[in-house]
This record gives sequence, structure tokens and C-alpha cells, in this order.
Amino acid sequence: MVTVRLTPKGGRDAVDGVELRADGRPVLKARVRAAPSDGDANAALVKLMAKALGVAPRQVEIVAGATARIKRVRIEGKPAALAAALQRIAGVRHDGSVH
Repeated sequence: MVTVRLTPKGGRDAVDGVELRADGRPVLKARVRAAPSDGDANAALVKLMAKALGVAPRQVEIVAGATARIKRVRIEGKPAALAAALQRIAGVRHDGSVH
């Protein structure tokens, strides 16, 4: 599971790294061009995450927060490959620091 803070109508489709929430928990920041109406932003997030992680869109599912900015996303795939891809898109270096 990955926690994502989604910005709809964000001007472009992109993952913008990681930020810490007020409670200290990290979230992956993402933005999509789509508006939040009719689930368009959620669909765009699924496509963005699938492309960024190298999996099929059917392997990405929003399991919580469908109408909220903070979402919980489940991604199916090989754990080691997904972890490496998440580190890459989140901007985490091999030593654990963020660039």
C-alpha cells in the first residue's frame, strides 16, 4: 500500500516526490491534469502510477480515499521491483536520503 496526496487539475501528470504530513507520515505527491469530477482524476492517478511503476493499470487500485485528496493505493507486482520503482519515482537514493 502507498499513501498518495493527489492534486487534480495540476497542470501536468507527474509524481513530485515525497512529503511528510503533519503527523510525520510520508506521502507520495502526485498531480494530474484531470478534474476530480466523475472519477477522472482517480483514473488518471491509476494510469500515472501504473506507467511510473512499470505495471499494468489493472494492477493499481485506489482502496481508500476515492473522494479525498489523500488516497491509499494498492499495487500488485513483485515486491522488490515495486520497492525499487517507488524509490526511483519518489526521489529516494540508495542510502535512504531524498534528492
